[in-house]
Amino acid sequence: MPGPPPVRDEQRRRRNATVAMVRLPAEGRGSKRAPNWPLVPDVVMTARRQVISRKVEQLEYDRMELEAEGKSVAAVERRLDAARESLFIIEAQLAAQRKLEAELWRDLWRLPQAVQWYRLKWTRDVAQYVRHKVMAELGDMDGAKEARQWSDRLGLTPMSMLRLRWEVAADEVGEKRNERKEAAAPQTARRRLRVVDAGGVAGA
Repeated sequence: MPGPPPVRDEQRRRRNATVAMVRLPAEGRGSKRAPNWPLVPDVVMTARRQVISRKVEQLEYDRMELEAEGKSVAAVERRLDAARESLFIIEAQLAAQRKLEAELWRDLWRLPQAVQWYRLKWTRDVAQYVRHKVMAELGDMDGAKEARQWSDRLGLTPMSMLRLRWEVAADEVGEKRNERKEAAAPQTARRRLRVVDAGGVAGA
């Protein structure tokens, strides 16, 4: 019984074909500015701040009422101190979150991967990663889990880069610049030695 027909060369090439790698410039997007931040402020933290702020206002009013009536304000004072402390902590968290998000957002858009993010219009996706990453740095364990997942989607790990078929191109300009510096170093050193030798002879 005859076997299967031989596979043609063009069919074999199609089967073995691999998707070409996308080469990303080592310098990233260069001096281009990061896109505008697309997300609203943290809704949950902002709502908590508003709730506690109103609680502080109500407790301050209750204290004034008790003082006007000549009653003890000790219990209200304790609740007011606790509310003020909570409000201070939340405001500090929001301020730190805004600062860290702005810094990480700026740094990420300098990476080689940012070239593809911009092409693919992944601006909001990158922003989601930034938010979860910053929350993780502020101690949120759920944020840490989300940040790890988003980093894989965005090509921020070697394995995810390979899966996305992305690779960073060699920085040929930088390498040539370093080669020129290395080549010029011995010449500069020899010139300095000649100057020192000449100075020594003159001093003698």
